[in-house]
Amino acid sequence: MITILQAETFPLSNNIIHEDDALVVINKPAGLLSIPDGYSPEIPNLAHLLQLQYGEIWTVHRLDKESSGAIVFARTAQSHRSLSMQFEKRQTSKLYHAIVNSSPDWNEKTVHLPLRVNAGRKHLTRGDPRHGKPAETFFRVLKRFRSFSLLEARPMTGYRHQIRAHLYTLGMNILGDPLYIVRSTLESPSLPANRMMLHAHQLSFSHPVSNEPVSYTAPYPSDFDSILREIRKAKL
Repeated sequence: MITILQAETFPLSNNIIHEDDALVVINKPAGLLSIPDGYSPEIPNLAHLLQLQYGEIWTVHRLDKESSGAIVFARTAQSHRSLSMQFEKRQTSKLYHAIVNSSPDWNEKTVHLPLRVNAGRKHLTRGDPRHGKPAETFFRVLKRFRSFSLLEARPMTGYRHQIRAHLYTLGMNILGDPLYIVRSTLESPSLPANRMMLHAHQLSFSHPVSNEPVSYTAPYPSDFDSILREIRKAKL
């Protein structure tokens, strides 16, 4: 279960990666919504917490509630237009790290597989060469263990659950992911992961004011680090 973070106790200042007059970059903790929930707007969310500190804030993109890592918000309408256009035209770079329940026989792999969003009763994202939209994700093994591995994932397109869906087609799933579960990985050693181990590690784009390329890195949260230490210690 993911703990719902209360707005009054969330230490926002501890998670600020960068701030200036144009934007703010945050290391979002897992369990916190990026933006208000459409059905329950009272649930704490990052956009609201930022508004309490900075005043008006513009949403540029979002991370899944279960994911942690780097996310940028605009502090002016002009910055919002610039950043939103960069995301729309795929002029940004998003690099994720994931702990997965398998050790692949490849070091690098690019998945070119069209995806269909909101497929079936569970509204998941599924590979669909016939009806899906073109999607591409680059994967690289960063650390290889006996039953697990630490992967880098770089999505070239930006569909909902894209990394999870593409990993599923490779016969792999992220540790702690309750939705995209590959049957063969159920036999993997058990680890105390209380959430999906997907972390937005780095975010790069052109600064909306200076137009200079900038890159921001989000350190691993403590639970992500703990899982990696446990894998090493137990030689899993």
